[in-house]
Amino acid sequence: MQTLIKNGQVIDPANQVDGSFDILINGNSIEAVEPQGQLSENDNSEIKIIDATGCVVAPGFCDMHVHFREPGHEYKETIETGSASAAAGGFTTVAVMPNTSPVNDNRSVTELILKQAEKTALVNILPIGAITKGLKGETLSDMGELKESGCIGYSDDGRPVMDSELMRRALEYSRMFDLPCIQHSEILDLTRGGSMNEGIVSAELGLKGMPVEAEDIMVFRDICLLPKTGGRLHVAHISSGGAVELVRQAKAKGLPVTCEVAPHHFTLTEEACRDYDTNAKMSPPLRTDEDIELIKEGLKDGTIDIIATDHAPHDLADKQVEFSNACFGIVGLETALPLTLKMVDEGIISLQRAVDLLTQQPCRIFNLDKGTLGV
Repeated sequence: MQTLIKNGQVIDPANQVDGSFDILINGNSIEAVEPQGQLSENDNSEIKIIDATGCVVAPGFCDMHVHFREPGHEYKETIETGSASAAAGGFTTVAVMPNTSPVNDNRSVTELILKQAEKTALVNILPIGAITKGLKGETLSDMGELKESGCIGYSDDGRPVMDSELMRRALEYSRMFDLPCIQHSEILDLTRGGSMNEGIVSAELGLKGMPVEAEDIMVFRDICLLPKTGGRLHVAHISSGGAVELVRQAKAKGLPVTCEVAPHHFTLTEEACRDYDTNAKMSPPLRTDEDIELIKEGLKDGTIDIIATDHAPHDLADKQVEFSNACFGIVGLETALPLTLKMVDEGIISLQRAVDLLTQQPCRIFNLDKGTLGV
C-alpha cells in the first residue's frame, strides 16, 4: 500500500529541508521526498492520497525520557498505554527509564521490556539502563551488557548518583561505550523531605522546600568530572536558570555535556502549587518566573539541546493525598507539542527550531538512526 502526502510544508532539520514537498510512502518506508507536484499519482487507485495543505509534515518526534512503569507498576502505566499516549502526542520513539520493578540493571530486564514492547507498543521503545545496581548508588551495573542488550543510555533517574567516585567511573564507561550518562541533578542532603521549590511560596504554604542550589551544585560537580573522564554527560529535566548557565559555560569550553528540559519546566512555576495541587508536585520542582526566562533563553541559543517530557503517570491514590505525601510526577506526552508551539507563537523559538528539538537533536545525542524523513 502506497501513501502520497501532498501540498504540505515539510520540515526535516536533519536534511535541512523546509518547504513545499510531497512524500511518497511505500508500506512502512519513505520512498521519495520531492518538490511539490513532482511525484505523480500515475492514476493508481491503490495510492492513498493525503492532502496536507496548510499542514506541517515533520518526522515523528523522539522523547528520550519517559516512565512507562512496566514491569512492576502496571497499575500506573504500561508500555501499551504509554505508547498510545506517545502516538497521540506525535511521538514515534521513546526511551523508557529504568526505575521499574525489577530495575532495568541487567540483560534479562532489558530483554523483557523489549519483548513486551514488540507485543504491545504502538511506537518504538528504547530502554535506558540503570547506572547502578538496583538504583542504590553503590555498585555500577554491567554497562557493557546493558548496551549489548539494547540500552541506549544509562541513568538512575529519580535518584542522583551521589557518590562522586562512582559517577566518575560511570562517565569513564560512558566514553568507552559511547552512550550518555543521564543524571538527575540533585544533592539529596539539601532536598531531603522537600516537596516543592524552596522560596516564598513554600514558606507561605508551610511546605519544606527544595533549594535550587541542590540542582546547580550537582550539575557543577558532574561537569567538573568531564575533562579527565571524557565521558558523555546528559543533564536530565533541567529546571534551574543557574544550571543552564553552567551547561552553557561547559559547552563553550568544548566539554561533552548536553541537556534536556521538560515542557512543565518552561511553562509552569511554583505558583501552580499554591492550592496544594499535587499534580504540580514533581522532581525537580517547578521553579520561578526567572528560571523559566533563563530556560527559554537556553532553548533559543542552543544551550538546551532537546525537549523531553519526563512523562511520569501515577494512580489516583498516589496523588489524592496531602501534598507532602504525594508522589512526584506529571504526564506530558500528549501536551508537549502544543506547549512547545506556544513558544513558537510567542516568538521565542522558530517552528524549525521546535521540530529540531523534538527530532534531530535527540537522535544525535543518543546515536539513533531516526528523527528524519530522509529516504
